[in-house]
Amino acid sequence: MPLYLREADVDELLSAADAVEAVEACFGRIARGVVENRPRYRLGLESGLMHVMSAADLELGVAGLKAYVSFAEGTKFVVALFAADRPEILALIEADRLGQRRTGAASAVAARHLAREGAASLGIIGCGWQAESQVESIRSALPIERVVAYCRNEERLSEFCSRMGAEAAEYNRDAAEQDIVVTVTTSRDPVLRGEWLRPGALVCAVGANRLEARELDNALVERATFVCCDSKEQALVEAGDLVEPVERGVLDWLEVHELAEVVGGEVAGRQSQDDIVLFKSLGIAAEDLAVARLVLDRATERGVGTSL
Repeated sequence: MPLYLREADVDELLSAADAVEAVEACFGRIARGVVENRPRYRLGLESGLMHVMSAADLELGVAGLKAYVSFAEGTKFVVALFAADRPEILALIEADRLGQRRTGAASAVAARHLAREGAASLGIIGCGWQAESQVESIRSALPIERVVAYCRNEERLSEFCSRMGAEAAEYNRDAAEQDIVVTVTTSRDPVLRGEWLRPGALVCAVGANRLEARELDNALVERATFVCCDSKEQALVEAGDLVEPVERGVLDWLEVHELAEVVGGEVAGRQSQDDIVLFKSLGIAAEDLAVARLVLDRATERGVGTSL
């Protein structure tokens, strides 16, 4: 019988550190060729959108999809998990917290593999729901000593810094001058400029996943000596931060790698301590499945959830 898991169940069963390990293992399986991933597509609704993304992970024994609808008043997410070797629905999992955790985890995996040696400071541009998981996840992966956060709303910034143990930046440039810099905004225009980065910085660009949206300027992409993403196939249809620089001749798709290549040891990524490295995170279904499988296994062990 399928198991139904609510947001509260996911929150109980999944920590930031758990998600990091699950997502890192997922990238390892992608490198070994046992995962098939399909990019997100969107359907227009009355005053909203439906988003669907899918994957099959043969080593984990699951296939499935994440679907969500977004309207001005909010968004609702669900992961449907199927067995990969028989006609069985394993679970339906409410997936707002799950998605938040896996998005933070992807940045943490990038930081673990691509940050400069001794990286100890983290800059966050954006202080919403997704920013929380970025801080928690990267802290779980690396010994971060200082977090500097910036967003335009002073009240939200103050509350975020109090809750997350971060310093409030007066300008986005202050957050940009750290060892690891995460952009996690809803901005359609660049919030991070290449000239602001210190030598050796790792940039995790998380927020923009539409072709018409940019968080990074072209100077940053041009400074980057290594550029990677979670899925090149998905980046081609979603990553304005990469597509526009390619169109302008700043970048070539042959120079863009996937994080799985780094995790799997196919490419080194960072070549020196002074390299600027860019990870463009889009959020892929394979990550959702990996974390959903972990949540399902724990729920089964602990007797959590509702049988359908």
